Amino acid sequence: MTKAELIGIMADEAGITKVAASDALDAYVTAVTKELKKNGKLGLVGFGTFSVVKRKAREGRNPQTGKAIKIPAKKVVKFKAGKTLADKVK
Repeated sequence: MTKAELIGIMADEAGITKVAASDALDAYVTAVTKELKKNGKLGLVGFGTFSVVKRKAREGRNPQTGKAIKIPAKKVVKFKAGKTLADKVK
């Protein structure tokens, strides 16, 4: 699903315009991003939990040459689905 398709579905389900749905989605993404930067965790009951985890530095391989490369440590966002969401997609 693309962002445009999601916006269309949100607009239809909520009975609002696509512009309003786009603004709402942008506001949601901005709020999630700010919260993850600030506290590192965001839980939505019934949906799931977003969290920031540190990934250690590691050694990888360049797939074209097979040469060893160093992959630096970094922070990544992890999502764990809540029970309600997990049960609905089974």
